[in-house]
Amino acid sequence: MEREITLNDTVALALGAGILGTGGGGNPYIGRLWLEQELKQRGGAVRIIDAGDVADDATVCSVGMMGAPTVSNEKLQEGGEFIRNIRALEQHVHASIEALVIGEIGGSNAIKPLVAGLQLGLPVVDGDGMGRAFPELQMDTFSIGGVSSSPMALSDDYGNVIIFHKLDSPKRAEQYARILTIEMGGSAALSMPVMTGVQMKTNIIRGTLTLAQRMGETVLTARRSNTEPSEAVAALGNGRVLFRGKIVDVERRTTQGFARGRLKLVAFGDPNDVMEIVFQNENLIAWHNGEIVCTVPDLICILSLEDGESVGTESLRYGLRVTVIGMPAAKELKTPKALAVVGPVGFGYPDVTFQPMLGNLL
Repeated sequence: MEREITLNDTVALALGAGILGTGGGGNPYIGRLWLEQELKQRGGAVRIIDAGDVADDATVCSVGMMGAPTVSNEKLQEGGEFIRNIRALEQHVHASIEALVIGEIGGSNAIKPLVAGLQLGLPVVDGDGMGRAFPELQMDTFSIGGVSSSPMALSDDYGNVIIFHKLDSPKRAEQYARILTIEMGGSAALSMPVMTGVQMKTNIIRGTLTLAQRMGETVLTARRSNTEPSEAVAALGNGRVLFRGKIVDVERRTTQGFARGRLKLVAFGDPNDVMEIVFQNENLIAWHNGEIVCTVPDLICILSLEDGESVGTESLRYGLRVTVIGMPAAKELKTPKALAVVGPVGFGYPDVTFQPMLGNLL
């Protein structure tokens, strides 16, 4: 069933996308401002369609941004990157793109495909390839499901567009595109994979755009009633609150195109009750008093106690009072094949065993 995203929806959508970003995906506030500007200038609304509404033989493409969140906060897009990417890919594959797909539902990357849909006059599918945000290209359900990463387009704010005609693996796509993204200033517009409607429907995690909007609306409702929203937000994602406390230490560096680091939190009133979290753009593993309580692909989300706003890894700082919630990943991310890519071992933690939270995100 088709629906629309209008100016009235942008605040809730940005709030929810930030939460599902698990610390990454780009600052949703920046994406929201861009979307609002496009909606005001163009009028109308973004068309949102269900995956089942796309014909099996249609040609669709996923879009988003590549790079470190710490860079994308300061290096804004020129504005026409997605248009140039899609037009170049259409020329390359000799077919018209009929719908856009969100690459990852987290952060600004959940919102910028809506901008692209407005600019190109295309509908956007309600769903994505991650059910959260991940830092590397091979970590989506399309790549895990065997959809080819090429052809792939990458572009910068100077008007340069690069098409990778053939890549032998999703990991190779990540390696080559990461190098080029760094050369493009650490942040670039990405369009991939180009796929058929049936490939998209087989692999997409459905309904995540709607989930993001509902989470944001939950936060807004809590603000109006002056209540803390973390319990309600966690329940929407079938999760729970893991910790409440203050950030007392942050180690963060931008290297090889990623924001990497670790943070430490101390519970209110008990300096011996601590949580530590490591991240690579997104939050990866959480320890509570030395015991692992949540790991990728399950979601570790940090919310400000003040207003329920998500706190991205690029915004972590000493003194912030936060709630940490954990939510189970979508079922598509918990197969043995998927866990080899998006589980702890895929991030270089071979000694950490994935112990899934009960239930699924949707």
